[in-house]
Amino acid sequence: MANDTDSSCIFCRILRGEIPSKKVYEDEYVYAFEDIDPKAPTHVLVIPKKHFAGLKEAQAEDAEAIGRCHLAAAEIARRRNIEHGYRTVLNVGPGAGQSVFHLHVHLLGGRSLSWPPG
Repeated sequence: MANDTDSSCIFCRILRGEIPSKKVYEDEYVYAFEDIDPKAPTHVLVIPKKHFAGLKEAQAEDAEAIGRCHLAAAEIARRRNIEHGYRTVLNVGPGAGQSVFHLHVHLLGGRSLSWPPG
């Protein structure tokens, strides 16, 4: 994993244990932790262990990592008993609210979620 991280990326620093986080889930491919500024009772960030900036920068070889992030989100939702309704969000670029440029999936749930968002 060390070769797949970026030394200046805050999420890579979390993966390396340089910045503390409240771990929710981890496997060989992804790491999930509580958002420090939650927007719902469940607000978890799921990140691939390989660094890439976001969906628009992803390559074909990143498809599995992106899929594993969503599968991990579904597992966390099951564990938290929010299967009746939750949302996964991938913000792409600053115009959509992406502020950390390491692909991450937001898992939001535990309250009613309106549509359209934002």
